[in-house]
Amino acid sequence: MEQSSEQKIIELTINDTPHRLLLADNPEAWEQGLMHYRELPEADGMLFVFPFLDYHSFWNKNTFMDLDIYWVTEGVIVGMDFLPSIEKSKELVHVFSPEPVDWVVEIVRK
Repeated sequence: MEQSSEQKIIELTINDTPHRLLLADNPEAWEQGLMHYRELPEADGMLFVFPFLDYHSFWNKNTFMDLDIYWVTEGVIVGMDFLPSIEKSKELVHVFSPEPVDWVVEIVRK
């Protein structure tokens, strides 16, 4: 899948490493996430920005890249998970935020 020309890319540093991330800041983008992408030539992953703190879960349905998931509450990383590609896991895998978060960062594992 190709990224939309309307998709914003932002820069964010995580654990002293700068990343270029596609921005998901609306319900349509949250639902789509990185499903169906096989590569991200212009970015390292995706930043999900939610309007308020809440528990969130992510899964690997139609996800073809391995992802490191960072759970973020008000700018502080509160947890991390690994989400394998559906091709690697051969089954649906769900990961859950350890507490209410307002950001979730997906970084493609190289």
